[in-house]
Amino acid sequence: MARRRGIMSESFKYELAKDLGFYDIVKEEGWGAIRSRDAGNMVKRAIELAEVQLSKQQNK
Repeated sequence: MARRRGIMSESFKYELAKDLGFYDIVKEEGWGAIRSRDAGNMVKRAIELAEVQLSKQQNK
């Protein structure tokens, strides 16, 4: 089974990791070292940002 290609760009993921306070872990040990909770919070934050962006576009 082929793995799906990520939707978020690498730079966006790093930006989120910095925002949420676990960038150092990612930088030192890679994405596999973050906690499940951190990964979930990252997805949640990405969705929040996307919703804000969509809202701005609809209000133009």
